[in-house]
Amino acid sequence: MDVQPPLVWFVILGVGVLFLLFMLALIVMVLWLAFRRKPVPPPAKSLDRSIDVATLDASGAPAGLPQLEYYGCPVRLAVLILAPVGRDGSIPEKEQLPELFEQFVPHFLQVVAAHRPLLHFWPAQVSTAGFANSFFGNVALPGNRGKGTPWCAMAGRFTALGGQYLAGIVCCGNEASGLGQLAIEQEGQWRDVLRVKN
Repeated sequence: MDVQPPLVWFVILGVGVLFLLFMLALIVMVLWLAFRRKPVPPPAKSLDRSIDVATLDASGAPAGLPQLEYYGCPVRLAVLILAPVGRDGSIPEKEQLPELFEQFVPHFLQVVAAHRPLLHFWPAQVSTAGFANSFFGNVALPGNRGKGTPWCAMAGRFTALGGQYLAGIVCCGNEASGLGQLAIEQEGQWRDVLRVKN
């Protein structure tokens, strides 16, 4: 006489087989996703744009002309950073830089030639405020943001050669002052802040 196994054993066996098939499918899917996924490129190295102002020449305004004044105080141009505005902006060709300097502030080219500042070009910047923050962060002035020292800095937008540009400037005066750092909010402010005596 044949003995039929109880129905319970068939159910347990069926559930076990289904569980094994499910686990196998899950393992295959995980492996497929792992090998299908493109490798993640390493994060791009950010450019080190920092300038240690403490290592720069701390002499003040040179004697003679041209003389650069920041709010009427004679200063020496120590650092000049230029960047184009907008994602597609670019720095003008070397031959156009003299005209760019002259359109920035009259006779500024003579100051650049006489003071021989540290000159850097940054990539295109989207935001004027972002540029100013980045500039002041990377070119940190000694003391309380330069106040109480001979150092001062300014950053902002200007128009030249039919395009928009950003400038960051560090200057050193003859004596300690309360000038500190200044974000230029309107283009016309550059000519109120900086003057060249020629």
